[in-house]
Amino acid sequence: MNKTLGFIGSGNVSGTLARLAVAAGLDVVLSNSRGPETLADLVAELGPRARAATPAEAAEAGDLVVVSIPLGAYEKIPAQPLAGKIVIDTLNYYPERDGRVAELDANELTSSELVRRHLADSRVVKAASNIVSSQLFSLARPSGAPDRSAMPIAGDDAAAKAEVVELLDILGYDAVDIGTLADSWRSEPGTPVYCKPYFGEVPKDVSFDKTMEWIFQTPGVPVPADRVRELTATVVRPAGGSFSIADWR
Repeated sequence: MNKTLGFIGSGNVSGTLARLAVAAGLDVVLSNSRGPETLADLVAELGPRARAATPAEAAEAGDLVVVSIPLGAYEKIPAQPLAGKIVIDTLNYYPERDGRVAELDANELTSSELVRRHLADSRVVKAASNIVSSQLFSLARPSGAPDRSAMPIAGDDAAAKAEVVELLDILGYDAVDIGTLADSWRSEPGTPVYCKPYFGEVPKDVSFDKTMEWIFQTPGVPVPADRVRELTATVVRPAGGSFSIADWR
């Protein structure tokens, strides 16, 4: 894949995907809401294949563009520069952070359908949204490795999904197609495939207030494609915005 990967948002998930992309020989263009100058350290770490830009510039430069910002700010995603482009939606709905969204609480929409409504002219694919950043990095494996993990993807455009599958393969993951953006709830917070399978069971001697610290320190366990298919096929849709850290205990 000889493509440039753009990033809107520069948090943990974006930074990890950018590291995997550069290691795989891809060029990356990073952006955030604070300005390119705030990304100097990350660009220096990533090397000559990386540069910083504004969100609109990253959208224009990317052949595929990763959006990784709080869902509550989705309307700030620059829609016009993303027209016709493949947008990888990693966003998740956390009401305590994003504020309540009635359509999501009522399960009338998935968070990806909300994003697609804003990016009506883009080819939105849900991916890389169900694994914490530390394990996203540590579990990446070459194609064909016996301990390779998979992640679910969803989208309405088959050709766009095929390109995202190719990208994930280059970055170190198999992909399991779970359907359309309307089906993407199968990997949202509160579902069985959301994060927990990749870090495994939290040890009983880890206190509740240390759970997140343990999760981000553990290298994780492989979750093969068959397991992802099983978890996403048998899931019951949770109430919108019902996820709690207690679900990971």
